[in-house]
This record gives sequence, C-alpha cells and structure tokens, in this order.
Amino acid sequence: TREQAQLKASVVEEDTEEWQKDASFAGLERVGGVDLSYIKGDDTNACASLVVLSYPALEVLYEDCRMVAVSAPYVAGFLAFREVPFLVEAVQRLQQEKPELKPQVPCVSLGSSLAGFGVACHLGVLTDLPCIGVAKNLLHVDGLARDELHREQVRSLQQGGDSFPLTGASGGVLGMVCCGDYNNSSKPLYVSVGHRVRLETAVRLVKSCCRYRIPEPIRQVQRQGGWARG
Repeated sequence: TREQAQLKASVVEEDTEEWQKDASFAGLERVGGVDLSYIKGDDTNACASLVVLSYPALEVLYEDCRMVAVSAPYVAGFLAFREVPFLVEAVQRLQQEKPELKPQVPCVSLGSSLAGFGVACHLGVLTDLPCIGVAKNLLHVDGLARDELHREQVRSLQQGGDSFPLTGASGGVLGMVCCGDYNNSSKPLYVSVGHRVRLETAVRLVKSCCRYRIPEPIRQVQRQGGWARG
C-alpha cells in the first residue's frame, strides 16, 4: 500500500509533450499497445505483448510477445504489481534492441476501466512514458455500476465523437465513455488517464487510432497475444 501511494504521487495528469498540444498531433510518430493476456483457464501462464505502430498511418513497426509465468498473487486493487513488471521488461527490451522505435505513448489494454492507480498509471510512472488506459468493459468501483442509468447514457451515444464522463461516487472523473467513428458500433470504449496526458487529449488520440471499434494499437497487440498463445 505504501509503495502504491508513493507511485501514485508521481502520476502527472497533464500534457507534457509538444505533440499533445497540437490539434493534429504533429510530432507524434509512434504509438504503442501493451497487453498481458492469459491462457483460458490458467491464471499463471500469460503472454506479455508490445507492439509499436507508426502514426498516423498505423502500420506495425515492431512486435514483441513472450510467454511468462505470473507468480504474484492477485489482490484486488493491486493488479499492477502482478502484471506491470512483464510490460516494463518488454519496453526495456525495445529500448535496448531498437531504441529508435520506442513508442511516444503506449495504450494499455485493460480488461475493464480502472479507477485510482491502475495498470496504465503504474506502467507510465515506471517507464516515464505518457500512457493511456483503454477498456471495453466497465469495472464496478467507486459506486460505478452497469445499471440502467449507465445503459441509458451509453444509448445516448448516437454519433461518432459522442462521449460522457465516468464520474464515481466520490465526485471524481475516472475516465470517459466514448463512441468512436467505427462502423456505427453501439458498444462504447472506456478511456482513462495513465500518466503525462490529459483525459481530453487521451480521448482525442484514442479516437484518431480507431479503424474499427478497438483502437489499432490495442487491436494489434491483442491479435499478437492471441497468436502467441496458440
């Protein structure tokens, strides 16, 4: 708990890069996707994946997938301590092997949108990279629930670009629920801040990376992880 509090105190929720301040993200050349995916029915063997894509073309420049043995126990609220070390190792390998391809902003694939100090925050602080959390499902924390009110708000997302803030019972905005410009999908995305990026900037970037419902860095890293697991 003390270590998490110390790391959380280092999180920066503001834009720190020049490319973040440009409407078209001029200067952004590489975006990343990271994910740790488990073999079905097995909570100890997983695939740690990292991909790097060009921006804005979104072409794959680099892929790294490694099967890893996850030994740390799962503790609610402390998932990052179980998973992030493998993602940090993937970033470090890239830095050693091809530093010119290091992503300027990794998008972290989350099983659900995480409040507080989650995987995206943890990875961002440890790597000192701007990080964004992206999830397909809602986590029930801080009073959040997939209740009728939430479903009604999701149904109100009629057009590409529509969004609404995800506000917890404590009054804090934990993320944004977004409808992208992808094939008129009615399924939302949950975007949260990890480190060194404003929420509004994170949402704009995620939307700009969507060819389909899932932003391309996340779609590619999940495809790679699925292939590695067989």
